[in-house]
Parts: sequence; structure tokens; C-alpha cells
Amino acid sequence: MSQAIQSTPSKQGAVAATAAAGGEFLTFTLGNEEYGVDILKVQEIRGYDAITKIANAPEFIKGVVNLRGIIVPIVDMRIKFNLGNVEYNQFTVVIILNVCGRVVGMVVDGVSDVIMLSPDKIKPAPDFSAQFDIEYLIGLGTVDQRMLILVDIEKLMNGRDMALMNEYAEAA
Repeated sequence: MSQAIQSTPSKQGAVAATAAAGGEFLTFTLGNEEYGVDILKVQEIRGYDAITKIANAPEFIKGVVNLRGIIVPIVDMRIKFNLGNVEYNQFTVVIILNVCGRVVGMVVDGVSDVIMLSPDKIKPAPDFSAQFDIEYLIGLGTVDQRMLILVDIEKLMNGRDMALMNEYAEAA
């Protein structure tokens, strides 16, 4: 027995806007899942390096780094998404993003590639009602047998968490 999954009009608008905006995504892995962010938000990709910890920061904010004179808050996406065991290895990278005029780094398990998704390859994210917050999901992209979770990185980083990161970056 299958049920149709409904999506809200705002999510449909986000999917349409994303597809019309070029549809190029940098894909990365967190655990066993593959995610994608708008390639235009990516500034650079760096290896995981020493990070200066900030006292009393939320657990998902690993700390800050000095990137050519800019203090950059670093968010571990595995911790942010409650993905369990966090291990740093030779594949762990930091994706440096430019989000709303602010430079932010996110730690991921690895970077895959850059892919172009046509509008017909992007489906709305399922509506889970109020069980948990998925406002930051654009939708689900499909490439052959792969499914990508497409993240609106501006919505994710611009919420309450981003306000926290601004505080900690300024305190450093």
C-alpha cells in the first residue's frame, strides 16, 4: 500500500527556484548518505586541520579557524544532524561556504563531485509534519541509482545556529 507524499507550496517553490537557478550541486557524504549544496555557495574545500575551540560553544560548533585573516566558524555536520559516531580521517574535509555574506566551514566525511541536476531529477522533500525541522531541505535529487539530499545551506546556517556562530566568531 503506497501513499502519496505531499509537499508544501513553499517547498515546491524552493525546488522550482533551485532547478531554475542552474541545478549544479557539490555532493558530499555524511555517514552512509549523500548530500548536495548549491555549488555557487562553495568558496573552497580544505583538509580537516587544527581548529581553535571556543569555550561553551554548542557541540556541533567545533571552533574557529583563521582563513587568510578571516575568522571562520566550523560546524561539524555529523554532529549537527545527529549522525552518531564522529571520526576524523584522511577523507574528512571542510567545505568553506559563503552564506549570506558570511564565511562558514562545514566538516563532512568526504566530497564526491559536482553534478548538474535537471528539474525533472529534483523531487520535493517528504513532509514529515511537525515531527522534526526539515525547512533546510530543498528536495531529493536522483542520479542513476543514487539519491541525494539537497540542502538549502543558507536556511540551515542562517537560523538560530548561525546567530550563535556569529557570536562565537566575534568572540575569538
